[in-house]
Amino acid sequence: MSNSCIQDRTWASEAIRKIEAENNRSADTHLYAVPLPEHWGVHLYLKDESTHRSGSLKHRLARSLFLYGLVNGWITEGTTIVEASSGSTAVSEAYFARLIGLPFIAVMTKTTSPEKIALIEEFGGACLLVDHASEVYAVAEETAKTSGGYYMDQFTYAERATDWRGNNNIAESIFEQLSLEEHPVPEWIVVGAGTGGTSATIGRYLRYNRYSTRLAVVDPENSAFYPAWRDGNAAAATGLPSRIEGIGRPRSEPSFVPAVIDHMIQVPDAASVAAMRHLRKLTGLHAGPSTGTNLWGVWQLVARMVSEGRTGSIVSLMCDGGDRYAGSYNDAGWLAGHGLDPEPHEAVLERFHDTGVWTS
Repeated sequence: MSNSCIQDRTWASEAIRKIEAENNRSADTHLYAVPLPEHWGVHLYLKDESTHRSGSLKHRLARSLFLYGLVNGWITEGTTIVEASSGSTAVSEAYFARLIGLPFIAVMTKTTSPEKIALIEEFGGACLLVDHASEVYAVAEETAKTSGGYYMDQFTYAERATDWRGNNNIAESIFEQLSLEEHPVPEWIVVGAGTGGTSATIGRYLRYNRYSTRLAVVDPENSAFYPAWRDGNAAAATGLPSRIEGIGRPRSEPSFVPAVIDHMIQVPDAASVAAMRHLRKLTGLHAGPSTGTNLWGVWQLVARMVSEGRTGSIVSLMCDGGDRYAGSYNDAGWLAGHGLDPEPHEAVLERFHDTGVWTS
């Protein structure tokens, strides 16, 4: 074995140790019980992924993608890491790149929130901004090629980088945290799709462990994921760039696995904002808009269970914190400029919580 190969293996081993040590130092994220009327007989839990060091659900994905690249020999000492992202994955990857001493470049649209761009730069990364979401793939690939770097490509590798059998994935964590609850096996787990990796991991885990829990995926109004699932033709599905940062895509990504999904719900963009705002009033939890998308679907499933007289639990995710969107989804002028009026949808949520009946 050549000296260079030995050096590469030694460096990779140390990089993996640093990533695994960071994981050992990290406590699991909280699973909050959201208060609902007792007579409904439904328990709702939100897993707060915003408490990861890099601030979102994508912390788990970034860790898995780095380990996947390292064990495959694609990431070596000095490799420039390049990613196409809508923001949160890039924040998390910048964090891990700095942890193991590698340069990082994020390719994102110019509409990415300034707060996320600042976080990427705070973690030592650089941002390359493009006009349209459809451009990020080719620009990231070309940037990696010209820099001699590695294109992480979360949209392809998300579903295979995480061990769906367990190994402390998010599904295993949810079931461990529910173990002492009244309904430890939930009726539904509700998530959004950005790459499709989270829904693929959870859906496979449910089937592997033979749980009766069903998986629902929510999707912004113009995303390609919903028609891919509805029509059973991911290759032909197209959509528009999502107005909800972090989820929804103009194409059905390779990591999206429709066959493991039991139900999908299309969510109006203004409804995502309404549910995000309603959560803060209901619980004091300040979440981002993709969490609102989750909750708009959650409340419909809760209403269905109430109307059918079924008891049980539902679990969803708080994907990131609302502070990342101070100048966008939390700003009335920005919302008006983007044609988003959450107030009619907030009225729907208020009626639902007063009556238990979904009237949208």
